[in-house]
Amino acid sequence: MQHSTGTDAIGERKVMDQETLDFALKIFQLVRAGDAATLTPLLDQGVPPNLRNEKGDSLLMLACYHGHFDAAKALLEHGADPELHNDQGQTPLAGAAYKGDLRVVQLLLDRGANVEGAAPGGKTALMLAAMFNRTAVVDLLIARGANIQARDASGLTALDAARIMDANDTVAQLARLMR
Repeated sequence: MQHSTGTDAIGERKVMDQETLDFALKIFQLVRAGDAATLTPLLDQGVPPNLRNEKGDSLLMLACYHGHFDAAKALLEHGADPELHNDQGQTPLAGAAYKGDLRVVQLLLDRGANVEGAAPGGKTALMLAAMFNRTAVVDLLIARGANIQARDASGLTALDAARIMDANDTVAQLARLMR
């Protein structure tokens, strides 16, 4: 059985054989499970660190979203791009901010993630952290240069988003910082 995997540089359909597909699925399972000990030697042997699934989620996006610090670190050490967006325009930093994973957010920022990067619609990692009451992540993002006054495509700031979501701790936090 063969599976389509997108198009090549000249627009022709690429096809993945079942063995390759099974191996790729194994890699994604390792990342979702946070198995950095098994993943790292595979990366050393040449598994592409920017491998993506059918939704455009990179291995790094999945490691960060699921809070697997060691897997995320291994991927970054092997050249994973912290700015690689998925098909919805989300970055690993946005996923980690949404989940409130302070260690992963710091790792991504230390490895070059854009603190002001935004998905289509203009939502930044700061806005996502604020919406879901992730106060420690909000503090870190602001300390690393996130613009507290930034607005999304609908004109909302992180404070506005926090108010809409009833993220009361973040509302108080941002209101203090904006004085």
